[in-house]
Amino acid sequence: MKKRKDKNNDNRNIAVISYSLMIIFVLLIAYIVIFLAGDNMELLNNPYNKAQELFSEYTRRGSILSADGSVIAETVTDDEGNETRRYPYDNMFAHTAGHFDNGKTGLEAQYNVYMLNSSINPVVSAMNELKGKKNPGDDLVTTLDIGLQKTAYEALGSRRGAVIALEPESGNILCMVSKPDYDPNTIKRDWDELIEDKNNESALLNRATQGLYPPGSTFKLLTLIEYMRENSDYRDFSFECKGSAAQGGYRINCYNKKKHGKEDIVQAFASSCNSAFATIGLGLNKKRFRTLCGSFLFNTELPVNYAYKQSTFSLNKSFTEGEVMQTCIGQGKTLISPLHNAIIISAVANGGYIVTPHIADKMVNAAGRTVKTFSYKNGDTVLSAEEIDFLKECLLEVTKSGTGHALSGQDYTVYGKTGTAQFDSGNDSHAWYIGYAESGGKKIAVSIIVERAGTGSDYAVPIAKKIFDEYY
Repeated sequence: MKKRKDKNNDNRNIAVISYSLMIIFVLLIAYIVIFLAGDNMELLNNPYNKAQELFSEYTRRGSILSADGSVIAETVTDDEGNETRRYPYDNMFAHTAGHFDNGKTGLEAQYNVYMLNSSINPVVSAMNELKGKKNPGDDLVTTLDIGLQKTAYEALGSRRGAVIALEPESGNILCMVSKPDYDPNTIKRDWDELIEDKNNESALLNRATQGLYPPGSTFKLLTLIEYMRENSDYRDFSFECKGSAAQGGYRINCYNKKKHGKEDIVQAFASSCNSAFATIGLGLNKKRFRTLCGSFLFNTELPVNYAYKQSTFSLNKSFTEGEVMQTCIGQGKTLISPLHNAIIISAVANGGYIVTPHIADKMVNAAGRTVKTFSYKNGDTVLSAEEIDFLKECLLEVTKSGTGHALSGQDYTVYGKTGTAQFDSGNDSHAWYIGYAESGGKKIAVSIIVERAGTGSDYAVPIAKKIFDEYY
């Protein structure tokens, strides 16, 4: 009797353990399903997540493609089964696509798990696994345009700097170039030299998103917006430029001390008159100006999911008159990235909202079927229709008669602003150009910086023209 009772107790214990394990297993499966359904890319894509190693054992990493399907990065396998990441365009997409070896960067890092996922037919997938054959990973289709990327890359030449072109309404990035660059095909061999960086080139740095520069006269766009908001009679502005402006023992000079003479606000913007805008800046409300710049994403996060540096703007009661004047013409302590400047000019082109610049469009499987489409939400509206109309008038005048005159007379219409940004308290300057072109409702915006080159009209505008010509 005792033996039967002990046996019943044993059976009961076994049943409890079995059901407990079954419940735990069901909960685990449910958790995994919920986890995957939630698309927890951030956790899955963490470089310390061991799941990636498991994925790579069963899947051959997918490719990175341009908008027209050209291969930007792919996995090739030799006769012995060794896999290598290959970049057919060598240096041209180095910072955008990134590299796979010695740590992942760029798109290789951002969409790593997506490219290690295989969405082929489940039956074919199972057969491949039985044969010990890897399944083909999904391909990342980008918004990048091969022709524009090549044009921008060649136009920048051997100079240091960055170029971004995007559709200002959708946020599709069409090209992104940063120089100096490197060849991702030889990253292992060149790694020590790149890290040592004897010539201070910072070739691994994506200047388009991570480079911070004084904005120079491109910042006058924001100074102009603040002046408009504080002065309803802004069209009545009148200024006599004598080549410089002085206040509180500090003097601001126009470029080459050129005397622009009598100007209205449109002419002052078109000729990029430092004297006029420094004087305008002295009358602005500092708190309101900080708020405006904040709405245009200074001192805050940008709406992107890739590596970037945050732009900085500071203007407070402790600023001297000289510091205020410098700030309002894009010098002083203000720093901005080419990416951020592209977002700002896009707001004028797209009707006034903060666009979300992006490169990833969709994932397709080995058969070319779309398995995931990436969606992006635009930000706040920061400009009114009235403000946009006047800003377009000013930006167009830059092209017609001002510092961007080399872009006039084309089959497309160009709205833009040049910039010449001094740095290191010396005479060297970075050349800037931000602007957009329009023809038949088709728009493209650009943000260009050429380091230590000179004026924006001489060095950045010609690059913009080549990009616009290629696009149209």
